[in-house]
Amino acid sequence: MAIATTNTFEKTFAIEEVIEDAYERIGLQATSGYQLKTAKRSLNILFQEWGNRGLHYWEVANSSFTLVTDQSEYIIYRSTGDGTSDATAIYGAADILEASYRNASSVDAPLTKIDRSTYQALSNKTATGTPSQYWVQRFIDRVTMTIYLTPSSTQNGHTINYNYIKRIKDVGAFTNVGDVPYRFVPCMVAGLSFYLSQKYNPELSQQMKLYYEDELQRALAEDGSPSSTYITPKTYYPSV
Repeated sequence: MAIATTNTFEKTFAIEEVIEDAYERIGLQATSGYQLKTAKRSLNILFQEWGNRGLHYWEVANSSFTLVTDQSEYIIYRSTGDGTSDATAIYGAADILEASYRNASSVDAPLTKIDRSTYQALSNKTATGTPSQYWVQRFIDRVTMTIYLTPSSTQNGHTINYNYIKRIKDVGAFTNVGDVPYRFVPCMVAGLSFYLSQKYNPELSQQMKLYYEDELQRALAEDGSPSSTYITPKTYYPSV
């Protein structure tokens, strides 16, 4: 028996279809006007809330910037997004996961990520040499990386290569598709239903929240980059 198939794989759905399905789940149909506008706003808020839900691997990207003699702080993100005054700025970067110092021979040396207190405890923050550590400051309008040691003239022109987290893009036009992989479409619709239920059908809010949290947890569990883990017991030898 032949199996019917279209030989297509939907990456995701148009925003208008996501909104339509979310409204249908709370008992509303034939929505238009302000209902569409408020749904799109709620969907953007939902994407921002996902930023507090852990790491989304489809939003991890790689970039690099060139070191400058005696400059320790580099701007990774600026809210204006034009990058005109900051050559290192990337619009939409939210945080840095890991970084490496790359010399002129393209040989990488991993940098250690430290926190504010550790950096503050460094006695001579202007000491120059080959960078070995970095810390990240996340402000409202920018994200910066401060490296230690400060590059000297011998590191001028070398680079810092790093992996960073991108923010999920706003939905934009109703004909756009969401900036999410297909695995997150169910929880995107469920989450929007939960948000809309608080406005239009509060009696369903608790139920929609349970559906949403369940869908999101499944998506987060599937998302990731699995690798093998090996645990080896430490061997002790008695002294003679």
